[in-house]
Amino acid sequence: MLGAFAASGLASAAPRYAPKVAAQVYVWTQVFAARKKPLIDGLSEVFETTRKAGYRRMELVSSFVLGEALPRTKELIRKHGIQIPIVYHGGALHEPAAADKAISELLDVAGAAKSIGATILEANPNPKPKREAKTDAELEVQARSINRLAETLSKRGMKLILHHHDPEMANDAREWRHILRNTDPQRVGLCIDYDWVLQAGQEPFALLKEAGPRVESFHLRNARNRVWTQSAGEGDYDYPALARFLKDHGFTGYLVVELAHRKETEITRPLGENLRLSREYVEKTFGLR
Repeated sequence: MLGAFAASGLASAAPRYAPKVAAQVYVWTQVFAARKKPLIDGLSEVFETTRKAGYRRMELVSSFVLGEALPRTKELIRKHGIQIPIVYHGGALHEPAAADKAISELLDVAGAAKSIGATILEANPNPKPKREAKTDAELEVQARSINRLAETLSKRGMKLILHHHDPEMANDAREWRHILRNTDPQRVGLCIDYDWVLQAGQEPFALLKEAGPRVESFHLRNARNRVWTQSAGEGDYDYPALARFLKDHGFTGYLVVELAHRKETEITRPLGENLRLSREYVEKTFGLR
């Protein structure tokens, strides 16, 4: 996955363009929480519905691969023929003691993820309480922790990519840019959550040009007036512009449909239908069919 853009970070002559579509499972955790249904009891529904929606790949969160969920997840992967390239987990990496604990947990998740065929651990550095900005010293600790985690993962045959929410985008993307400039470009990739970039008021193409080949994945959903919509094709975001940019730059990474609900989100269709419509929109908009 290294070099998900053309190697130079800029378009070369006829750069290869071959994104891979996947579904993220976060929305299911919201659905089950609303139903007061334990995740373990809903795993079969997740895999069956996602496969029927036409996905061949899923990005899992760590609760799918830890404890009693792991054997059931392995069984469902085999049954439905779904690939799991990426598993997601968060952790506090900006304080030394907390970072040691988080790295240990992340490595445990990585081991479980590798056992189901994943090659990428996606991590999100936790924000501070009340979304307080991290100090320069805390950002330095965070960058060293990320590099340490990435080095260990590399030795174990896995790649680290970093996800973000809107706190990392605050103050002209101060935290995100610190990570970009102070972590190993060979071992630390990036996942751009297009929605959080826009919710935070940042210009996505400026960030993409800065990050260049380090961008290996996108999380895609949509919003109308800042409220998440039920499918990726409904809303205010100019995904055709993103598609043109990625095609020009030879993107070969992952386009991950990550639906999510706010309390104001209007739901008029079953989740399976919204997953299908989102996949069809992404495939059509990004020129994959």
